[in-house]
Amino acid sequence: GLGGLGIHAVQILLAIGAAPIVAVDPLPVARERALAVGADIALDSTAPDFVDQLMKATGGRGLDHAFDFAGVRVVQEQALSVLSAGGQLTLVGISGQPFTVTDPQRLIVYKQQIKGHFGSVIEEQRSLVRLTALGRLDLSGSISRTLPLEQAPDALHQLEHKEGDPIRIILDPTLT
Repeated sequence: GLGGLGIHAVQILLAIGAAPIVAVDPLPVARERALAVGADIALDSTAPDFVDQLMKATGGRGLDHAFDFAGVRVVQEQALSVLSAGGQLTLVGISGQPFTVTDPQRLIVYKQQIKGHFGSVIEEQRSLVRLTALGRLDLSGSISRTLPLEQAPDALHQLEHKEGDPIRIILDPTLT
């Protein structure tokens, strides 16, 4: 998923020299955003030849690291299916839905890993602030608009229904 977290991840992966950076999202506008911030390729997860495209982009290897920012079961399953030998899936998106590994033998044979991550470790936050201060991470692109606090119901509606292609909406109590 290439919402706010996904777009930030592309920027961080670029800053640390990851290559290739394969961004995946069903929405064309999200894929365009990912390419604009440095992804090497952006793929449609719903394309019938998605796996073939991904394997071509990785030289047949698959992904060494996959990140699920959507918290959606189908995304998690798809990411697992394209991991390289020794590859790792990191679950970031929170859904509240159960996640089941349907092919545990693949994980065992190929020594793959699944881990969770919740980004509130203080040292990681300090690293993000440093990257932002150095101009290597631009968080502004994930802020779609700023609205007064009274418009919180409208903001939630826009996010839920993806009106205007929002990523993040900031509620500012000082605006009227």
